[in-house]
Amino acid sequence: MTVTLEVAEGVGTLRLDRPPMNALDVATQDRLKELAEEATRREDVRAVVIYGGEKVFAAGADIKEMQNMDHAAMILRSRGLQDSFSAVARIPKPVVAAVTGYALGGGCELALCADYRIAADNAKLGQPEILLGLIPGAGGTQRLPRLVGPSKAKDLIFTGRMVKADEALAIGLVDRVVPAADVYTEAHAWAARLARGPAIALRAAKEAIDTGVETDLETGLAVERNWFAGLFATEDRERGMRSFVEEGPGKAKFL
Repeated sequence: MTVTLEVAEGVGTLRLDRPPMNALDVATQDRLKELAEEATRREDVRAVVIYGGEKVFAAGADIKEMQNMDHAAMILRSRGLQDSFSAVARIPKPVVAAVTGYALGGGCELALCADYRIAADNAKLGQPEILLGLIPGAGGTQRLPRLVGPSKAKDLIFTGRMVKADEALAIGLVDRVVPAADVYTEAHAWAARLARGPAIALRAAKEAIDTGVETDLETGLAVERNWFAGLFATEDRERGMRSFVEEGPGKAKFL
């Protein structure tokens, strides 16, 4: 299998495993979508890590496979390409990308689908599609500017240049930089902490934020208001408030 899902401590690890560079061919894209949807459904998965292994996150699409596709073939495939990445972005649970080595093209776009990105100090990220006479096709022209702003996204997409971990951190493309040997451990710890949190409230927070940044303020406030009130019907809310009153803040244990 080119992608696997392993679960431990409430954390599901979506592991890319297509040596040597985790090139994202059609079969890998489809498998990623399948397992992202499985992680969405499974109650024992409360947070997710996306990981490509110790050496490389994902160096992009399988160019040899794409070279054989004509216009008609890509019209048919482009929806499936985007859908596979969107399935990751739509996981209604905290998702962290553990980025090692190269995260280029589709690899960078996959990292963009996470809620949080922890990168190795030797990581290199970029959208080099322009060097092939293309533009990003798995969400890069949309998710990247939403994350780092239009001008920085245009610089990366127009030039196709790679950025090292320190610059990626400076422009907001990644959220933390750690030694390469610690990337997965740190990402799993981030996910495991949230896996112990209130699952419905975390889902609500993610949906409210993701919806809000795509719409106007009044619509976003309505989404927030509805979720906020709705959470008063949950056991987690009762447990959290009771613990706060009886034990003080930060001591609640959620199921």
